[in-house]
Amino acid sequence: MKDIIQSQRQFFNSDVTKPYAFRYAQLLKLKQAIQKHEPRILEALKKDLNKSEFEAYTTEVGFTLMSINKTLKHLKKWMKPHQVSGELFLFMSTSFVMPEPKGNVLIIGPYNYPFQLVIEVLIGAIAAGNTALIKPSEFTVHTEKVLETMINETFPQEYIHVITGDAQVNQALLKEKFDHIFFTGSTRVGQIVYEAAAKHLTPVTLELGGKSPTIIDETARLDVAAKRIAFAKFTNAGQTCIAPDYIYIQESIKDAFVAQLKKVIETTYANKDEFGVIVNDRHYTRLQGLLKQGKIWSVHESHPISRYISPTLVSEVTWDSAVMKEEIFGPILPILTYRHLEDVIALLKTKEKPLALYLFSESKHNQQRVWQALSFGNGAINDALMQVANSALPFGGIGSSGMGSYHGYESFKTFSHFKSYIKKATWIDLPVAYPPHTAAKLKLIKKIMKYLVEFLRIF
Repeated sequence: MKDIIQSQRQFFNSDVTKPYAFRYAQLLKLKQAIQKHEPRILEALKKDLNKSEFEAYTTEVGFTLMSINKTLKHLKKWMKPHQVSGELFLFMSTSFVMPEPKGNVLIIGPYNYPFQLVIEVLIGAIAAGNTALIKPSEFTVHTEKVLETMINETFPQEYIHVITGDAQVNQALLKEKFDHIFFTGSTRVGQIVYEAAAKHLTPVTLELGGKSPTIIDETARLDVAAKRIAFAKFTNAGQTCIAPDYIYIQESIKDAFVAQLKKVIETTYANKDEFGVIVNDRHYTRLQGLLKQGKIWSVHESHPISRYISPTLVSEVTWDSAVMKEEIFGPILPILTYRHLEDVIALLKTKEKPLALYLFSESKHNQQRVWQALSFGNGAINDALMQVANSALPFGGIGSSGMGSYHGYESFKTFSHFKSYIKKATWIDLPVAYPPHTAAKLKLIKKIMKYLVEFLRIF
């Protein structure tokens, strides 16, 4: 491990990764590698999480291929130094901002989207001109193996390399110095990563999670809300960091909405072979434990051998219930009620800031009120989950739900340092700023600065 990290540091210091042509070529290599290994990737995702070919392609393989294509299209523009406005007292000079790669980066991936959430991050690291050491999740063993084979046969280890292993490998990696660490996973482990990075003053991006709320008011289109919420919640068997974690619905429309949601579940998610499974026995047992309190409002099926849990609606829970004390990360959806929207807003202000928030409402007043009052990483009005599909939107959390953002240009920014500088003409060099500082010079400087203040105030 130490030898690989050292070799990557030396490779980066050779400046090989910095030119546009090199970065472009490596992104093309990555794209071709994904296309070559696509059948194996889809097979691995099926074995690890029972993802259907449709879901695996759209949320993992196709997602990353689209991201590479967009990055290839815009990379040259992103890399260019750009001029910024100057100050009047810096006349005869021009000010610039120039992106440069941070250096050697560490990418630690999660198990829920074990391919996409590694490759999407890697795209940004390559585009920005860095080297990368990748540690996929050991919980999705088949996808981990495909990533290891695909990456390590495509790139030299001094440039990009996958290293595998359990939590002890992560601990050993975090003792080493990197120029940036990108971690996707739980808040608890995110705290460990942040603490380890602080010892080296290493910048970090933490993509975590939390309890993302969905609010439904009495003006909402309940049939549309039911379909979109079910899709967002039950994709990947609920193992999505921005899935609706629970619903707050206006009391007067609860029964009507639940009826719509049950219909969607019965007609859309009846095929167990097309529904995802929980990643391992520990998380399956944890989810089963969350159902010991509250009332199950839907048909509930679970199979410990396959780790299948059916879409499950739960009511009669409070914030003291186990299901409301942690991020669920599974196909269990608690439904709570409210009478007044202001009560929900006041309550959510006392909770940790979530990674996502969703509001289903036709009321412009309510839309504006919720969006202005509550803080969250990303969200949607009258939709759920699909904000992640727009690569022009920064994706990231706030507070305990994360730190930093990525996707599209934001990924390039995350793995770049933007250094600033001025370029000044030499044919003129006014002596007024240089010592000795005489009374006459001070008088002149005061007049100039006073003039500049008045000039800026007017214009």
